[in-house]
Amino acid sequence: MTRRGLVLGGGGVAGIAWQTGLLAGLLEGGVVALDADVIVGTSAGSTVAAQITSGTSLGELFDRQADPALQTPELSPVLGAEDLMTLFIDAHDGATDALDVRRRIGAMALAAPTVTEAERRAVIAARLPSHDWPRSELKIVAVDAETGAERVFGPASGVGLVDAVAASCAVPGAWPPVTIDGRRYIDGGTRTAENADLAAGCDRILVLQVMVIPGNTDLDDQVAGLREQGAQVMVIRPDDAAASSIGPDLLDPTVRAPAARAGYDQGLRASSATAEFWR
Repeated sequence: MTRRGLVLGGGGVAGIAWQTGLLAGLLEGGVVALDADVIVGTSAGSTVAAQITSGTSLGELFDRQADPALQTPELSPVLGAEDLMTLFIDAHDGATDALDVRRRIGAMALAAPTVTEAERRAVIAARLPSHDWPRSELKIVAVDAETGAERVFGPASGVGLVDAVAASCAVPGAWPPVTIDGRRYIDGGTRTAENADLAAGCDRILVLQVMVIPGNTDLDDQVAGLREQGAQVMVIRPDDAAASSIGPDLLDPTVRAPAARAGYDQGLRASSATAEFWR
């Protein structure tokens, strides 16, 4: 029997809106991506994963992004997008390997001035219609701020869903690392933005990639590895209209409505080709 995987990547509040809109547009076009056997969520994608498996309809979730009156409150980080990018670039300078990069970013995150963990957790809790893990196979990715090792949370992890999503969404420098069982965790996108390799074992894998970074081949490498294992993989990225609606600052809450609508329109346009793949 065919096993299908849905991979939801990082991309800030803009990415949450675009991915929600895209999935709603695909559904309108006949593609039920929510029936995936495995869902991998990283950062923004962890929020979307928890929302779409909550039992709340995609139509309602879309309205919560597209209608400003229904949007949940969001905080603004102390550091802007350009400042955060500078910190990430600095963390790469002189690093010996990928794990060292993550440790450097983790150290920066632990020292950064941010809101409190409690304030940030309240935002995540408000985003999620349900605080209970779904029965489906859900993988939420975070990174240990000190060791740089990834941790994949799921229904059997013993960690609450809100805390798991908060950890996966803890953008270094923007939001505080999340304390779980005495460890501090940062954004799962510190490993890779999509972590598509965690969908290994699925026969067909649909990947939503919000952040397309020139020169970064992480997702391409992971897709190649999955295909070598026999999986069919389809990647959907924001088209020109969606990219314009998302804009340069993925953490800007004001772009949620236009990003969601652009995602919906793109999902409708992509539904025919996606339906053929998903079946």
